[in-house]
Amino acid sequence: MAEPLTDPSSLGDIIINTNTAPWHDLGEGTTFQLLRFSEVTGDWALYVRMAPGATFAPHKHLSDGEYFVTKGELVYDVGSAPAGTYGYEPIGSIHHEAHCTVETELLFLGHGPVAFTAEDGSIRFILDYEFLKGIADQKVDADISGEAY
Repeated sequence: MAEPLTDPSSLGDIIINTNTAPWHDLGEGTTFQLLRFSEVTGDWALYVRMAPGATFAPHKHLSDGEYFVTKGELVYDVGSAPAGTYGYEPIGSIHHEAHCTVETELLFLGHGPVAFTAEDGSIRFILDYEFLKGIADQKVDADISGEAY
């Protein structure tokens, strides 16, 4: 049997073991495992872990996204998403804050970029396949908690 492909940018089959995949620190209590990104479609997949009290900064979906909460509870503008919840976020969705009060884990499938905004509404960071490629190539620090990325 051939070795499974563990390159998250592969155009072929990909098998990523979340028991051994590295964690990347986004800052302020949120880490993720990079499961997949596509330079062809812009799609990406992350397994996200949030510590109690962790938040996602305000952001706008420039593409749609989907998530499935596997542990804990994600709370944001549209309501509560406890473990076992599937969520869909359409293009143009604006979320002022997403947070958790208990350790929370979720699978997030992005179908393109998400723009994280500053208090004045300006874009301070874009999470997309280019950012994830930089992490995979070890050329970009995943911690986006600073004032400007």
